[in-house]
Amino acid sequence: MNILYSMLRLKPNLIALFIINVLGTIYGYYWYRSQLDFTPGWLKIFVPDSPTASLFFCIVLLLFILNKRNGLIEALAYVSLMKYGIWAVLMNGMVLYLSGGLDAVAYLLIFSHGAMAIQAVLYAPTFKVKKWHLTVASIWILQDLILDYVFGTMPEYYMLSDYRIWIALVTFWLTIFVILIAYYQLIFKNRARA
Repeated sequence: MNILYSMLRLKPNLIALFIINVLGTIYGYYWYRSQLDFTPGWLKIFVPDSPTASLFFCIVLLLFILNKRNGLIEALAYVSLMKYGIWAVLMNGMVLYLSGGLDAVAYLLIFSHGAMAIQAVLYAPTFKVKKWHLTVASIWILQDLILDYVFGTMPEYYMLSDYRIWIALVTFWLTIFVILIAYYQLIFKNRARA
């Protein structure tokens, strides 16, 4: 595993991953364009969850390239990559189950969001996160539940609209799961490794 973590920190690998994530982030914000058009101004910043997650990770990668660190950004990247990566895979999986098929964009979303969660897990051992960093990041993803399901900033999957309450419940428990896993991987396990 030490060899893998060393490879993840090699500058050429960081640069390649940075470029891939920047391109994915740009496409992610583009994907949300129609929802952003009809969202009230003050809520717009909370609409594009996944691209904001990958934006946090882009910042982490850029800081790594520059030999710098920021535990708060690392915590925000981890929890948001995990939550929105898993959430998008689940939602597109539900659409696939209900409809029997997906278009190419939906399969791309499954692949790219699965990769987001994998990146979080792979890079977690290299993060230097303190408890207060994780507390702020946890508040960030918990408040998003309210914004998504009370103010309606979640992505619209029209085929799943009849399941909105169940999706909110699953998302709540997914968020709690992500926070617990983040504590284990970023605080408990990294402290034991140090």
